[in-house]
Amino acid sequence: MREKDLEIIEREVCYQGFYRLERLRLRHRLFAGGMSPPIVREVIEKGDVAAVLLYDPRRDEVVMIEQFRIGARDDPRGPWLLEIVAGLIEPGETPEQVARREALEEAGCTVGELLPISRFYTSPAKTAQRTHLFLGRVDSSRAGGLHGLAEEGEDIRVVRLAAAQALALAEQGRTDSSWPLIALFWFAGHRDEIRRQWLAADHVGIRTPLV
Repeated sequence: MREKDLEIIEREVCYQGFYRLERLRLRHRLFAGGMSPPIVREVIEKGDVAAVLLYDPRRDEVVMIEQFRIGARDDPRGPWLLEIVAGLIEPGETPEQVARREALEEAGCTVGELLPISRFYTSPAKTAQRTHLFLGRVDSSRAGGLHGLAEEGEDIRVVRLAAAQALALAEQGRTDSSWPLIALFWFAGHRDEIRRQWLAADHVGIRTPLV
């Protein structure tokens, strides 16, 4: 973007809590040429997120989580959503580090191989936040129970699903949060090849250590 494409005229912090709400007065370049008149946009900021779909190729299972989400409070099915592990990236952390940390905190799983799926704006009409999305290899045999940090008000239930069942839930619209949907639809097209590669690596003894 060229410097003249966007002009921030005024910036105001309206609220600072877990999230920060800013009101911006700005002008931007028009497709027809010239600049727009001053407009006002409000943005919610907190930072980028790392999210990871946990997969066990030996059992052909995925590990997901279920937790309360305030945005779904009026959903007829209730505000407990089936999601994937995710967390905010703090200063000095890499997305990969956060994916591994959150897998342990939220699901009790140690991630081995970690494959990038995509990086995308979470909701660009209202935030600059990007999501760094991964597929992580885990051993799902002992996955389960309740997890989360009490000091953050987390109450997380771990859910083990056959990979085919998880994909069916996404297709049926019963998984309706954006991160798991994007991850599962990507996984649907890559599952067979990734499973073959990871199991082949086990066979010849070159599996990446769990770290």
